[in-house]
Amino acid sequence: MQQRVPAPATEGSALPSDEPDGATGPPQDAAGPPPAGPEPVRLPLLHPQAALSWLPLLAAAALWAYALPRTGFRDIGDYGLLDRFPAAFYAALLVLTAGFVVTLRRAGTAPWWPATYCVAMLVALKAPPALLYDSVRYAWASKHDAVITRLLAEGTVHPYTELSGGMAAYDQWPGFFSLNAALVRAFGVEAAASYVNWAPVALGLLTLPVLVLLYRTFTEDWRLVWTGVWIFQLANWVGQDYLSPQGLSYVLFLAVLAIVVRHFVRPGSAGPLRDRARLDPAAAAVPPSASVRQRAAAVPLVALLILAVNATHQLTPVMLCATLAALCLTRRYRNLGLLAVTGLVMLAWDLTMGRVLFLETMGGLRESLGDLLGNSRAGYAGEPTGPGPELVGTANILMVLVLAALAGTAVLARRGLVRGALPLLLASAAPLPMFAVNDYGGEMLFRVYLFGLPGTAFFAAAALVPAAGATGKAWRAARRVTAVALPVTLTALLAGFLPSYYGKEGMHYTSPAELALVRRAYDRAPDGALIMATTGSFPGAYTRYDRYERWFFTEQEVPENLRMLKDPVGYLTAGIPEGRPAYVILTATQEKAVIGEGFLPADGFTTLRDALERSPLFRVVEENAYGIVLVHTPDGRTPDGATPKR
Repeated sequence: MQQRVPAPATEGSALPSDEPDGATGPPQDAAGPPPAGPEPVRLPLLHPQAALSWLPLLAAAALWAYALPRTGFRDIGDYGLLDRFPAAFYAALLVLTAGFVVTLRRAGTAPWWPATYCVAMLVALKAPPALLYDSVRYAWASKHDAVITRLLAEGTVHPYTELSGGMAAYDQWPGFFSLNAALVRAFGVEAAASYVNWAPVALGLLTLPVLVLLYRTFTEDWRLVWTGVWIFQLANWVGQDYLSPQGLSYVLFLAVLAIVVRHFVRPGSAGPLRDRARLDPAAAAVPPSASVRQRAAAVPLVALLILAVNATHQLTPVMLCATLAALCLTRRYRNLGLLAVTGLVMLAWDLTMGRVLFLETMGGLRESLGDLLGNSRAGYAGEPTGPGPELVGTANILMVLVLAALAGTAVLARRGLVRGALPLLLASAAPLPMFAVNDYGGEMLFRVYLFGLPGTAFFAAAALVPAAGATGKAWRAARRVTAVALPVTLTALLAGFLPSYYGKEGMHYTSPAELALVRRAYDRAPDGALIMATTGSFPGAYTRYDRYERWFFTEQEVPENLRMLKDPVGYLTAGIPEGRPAYVILTATQEKAVIGEGFLPADGFTTLRDALERSPLFRVVEENAYGIVLVHTPDGRTPDGATPKR
């Protein structure tokens, strides 16, 4: 049996509003469920309205398929993939946007069409690296692949074993890596690298139904739901959807939030759907018996999700506690017991499996606590350098401002929706106090944005979608404005997403030849050797990470790097322990990373490389177009006793 859904607010539609102009509908408790909207309508494929739904999909698919093999990803320049994508690729995205806007007019009777476009846009935006690249995209994904490989080899974790570079944290929160080790076994592949580039698509597909469930808790208007999902996808440029613990734990976080706002309503308080019925006569009231059954079934599910969040990532449980605490500000969701259990589970994990990092973090809180400016700084040491990184930074700022302006407009203009969807508004603000606690390695700014995004995207969509069922001259004027504002804004957000996500792709794509050079360097280095590189942001940097010590010597404050450039040889040799074999790996990907992120000035990498090549204390082991490997030779010989070749 097909679900009854309300029709969209098109001409002649009588869909009730989430926010009737100045009035609310009659209470539905005594009268029972209100009349439902029309049944979903399936028009013949050749019907003009139906054709406008599927023709843009076919056109966009053809353009995208034509553009993909013509993308010049092997010679990425200053602008990442932005100037390597053919015009047909951008045309495909614009056609998808236009098709989505058209299908919104029938979202109430045919919600599967906007859903199809959301999936299509997700694939169009996130799948190119998975289909094109012949190596792992993004250095941190390669790092996580190394952790999974170690777990597969050893079959267990070592939460109390000290490892350089903070790598022990992955053994202290091993849920994500254990899951992927199981997937590698189940798929029968050699390593997670075989599917790592598909993670953004897979995590996006998992996130989509959770968002729909969350948004449908507060509105029956499918136009608002799918517009919120669409904006969320375009605004999710933070880059945490790769193969990472944060990517998985974020989906789990959203699932907990969706279940809590739907089923963990305080006894004696109207449920979310019943409360919404006062604002939306088309909303169905939930019988108390069904609500009790659903809540009983939700308890074990939420418990498992909370445990999974704590086993997967160290920051997400903190964000979850902050969000549940924010929900407690409302009478309807004041569940102190759930908040206490979530906090106790987090604390129990931190004091057992995660004790080492937890105590270290607590010890450093005195320096960061209350430092709002320091904790909200970006993750790089200096200013972005080069046209690509500078464009990315500008696009990031503009995206945040546009979303904030849209969400703020909806909060001011749609007070009825704010009352009904207050939990989403509170959830958006809940991460903000984290700025007063810690900088999370320079990433707190991005994490606060990420965890506040679901609610922000919903209210940004509400500013672009007129209240369904409203009437009057003001509503008709708003409808005419949004008819133009919606496609223009979605196009602008798309234009902001592309540089934010693909503008620094030169740092994320590494040639297989460069990766092979790095692997040969590790094969030469004996166990216990010191591996030196400018940064860890290159694939292969953490190869067999439990057998070597690493020193990424430019990942520090810029003034210290400038001092290092005055005498690179003396600076590095002073940091090498006496008698320890030491190798320096410098690659093309590192050069793009340290220059683009502002660690070194424009000529700094070349200065460093030339100084090491000229020095008698370092000898070239291997050199090609993709990089150079040097060995520290204080006595003129390599660690294995052979004289290296230049």
